[in-house]
Amino acid sequence: MIAKQYKNMLGAKSAIREMAAYGAKRGKEIGPENVFDYSLGNPSVPVPEKFTKKMISLLENESPVALHGYSPTLGIDSVRQAVADSLNQRFGMEYKKEHIFMTSGAAAALAHAFRAVTVPGDAILTFAPFFPEYRFYVNLTGANLKVVPPDLAGFQVDFQKFEEMLTEDVTAVLINTPNNPSGIVYTTETIQQLARILEEKEKAYGHEIYLISDEPYREIVFDGVDAPYVAKYYKNTITCYSFSKSLSIPGERIGYVAVSPSCEDAELIVEMCGQISRGIGHNCPSSIIQLAVAECLCDTSDLSVYEKNAGILYDRLTKLGFEIVRPGGTFYMFPKALEADSQAFCKKAMEADLLLVPGDTFGCPGYFRIAYCIDTEKVERSLAAFDRVAAMYRK
Repeated sequence: MIAKQYKNMLGAKSAIREMAAYGAKRGKEIGPENVFDYSLGNPSVPVPEKFTKKMISLLENESPVALHGYSPTLGIDSVRQAVADSLNQRFGMEYKKEHIFMTSGAAAALAHAFRAVTVPGDAILTFAPFFPEYRFYVNLTGANLKVVPPDLAGFQVDFQKFEEMLTEDVTAVLINTPNNPSGIVYTTETIQQLARILEEKEKAYGHEIYLISDEPYREIVFDGVDAPYVAKYYKNTITCYSFSKSLSIPGERIGYVAVSPSCEDAELIVEMCGQISRGIGHNCPSSIIQLAVAECLCDTSDLSVYEKNAGILYDRLTKLGFEIVRPGGTFYMFPKALEADSQAFCKKAMEADLLLVPGDTFGCPGYFRIAYCIDTEKVERSLAAFDRVAAMYRK
């Protein structure tokens, strides 16, 4: 008998992937240059030249057996140490390699973190709007994802609702800053208040509450935006990171778990991650990619295009009457739709070959996501399509 839970998931496929598939099909009909596809968060800028050169050097000069063989269970020691050193230098932390676990991207990092600090029946809290795959990542572990309603004024945290939902069964709180889909960055004040509440509840309940910080967009922060390093403010923090966006290498699937040195049982959690891999198969990420990223820990792709695209879209859309909390980073924007039904709104946008993702899937009906990781020239040409959509609502 097949597994019904996965069969049932076929009826709830990713709205993002479905829209991207439609965009590819439509592009074959009218030319991809005429489809303004804002559905998929796929980086649009090249990898740093340093990364490419390092890959070439490794292939030309190092042992093929070492480059293409299995990496150690917890990751290559020199890479783990390099990651720890980089975090210490940038954020004033005290990581050692024993606090770092290399993973196949942020999704695998989250998969390990959830299993390390929950047992079936525990609850994990997150905040709307949120990355929709969180539901599957969490619920399929046997834990339960609970969603705190959004703070629509600024997409920070509604602390009153958070405290009401932070019950004794909650063993972890999951945050994503900079945030997909809103583009908002949690302020230092927000993180400090979050930490104070968690510390109080830990004492009240008599058990740890881990803060799992999902940070694949950490390097995409716009000029002047307050972007604190979360683990500095709360001791029981587990950071989940991916190089997909900073280095524009999503297909390479490389990231890490960093357990705060002050976290309860920090080194034990990392060792446990190696055992968790045995059960979920997310083990031994690519050796050559680990070695290559270790040389680029202080580097990024040219990420400035994302801030430029954000400015172009924000200026035009607000003039057209869209309500938008201005993003502070990432390559996403989350405007309020021009009608209450954001799914209906996005269907109308498709008439202008403008592909947007309804906010329902992010736990925030009435809004829609724009993933503006496309060429600036195409962003500028898409403005006429937004004009046409806005005009539909002025009739």
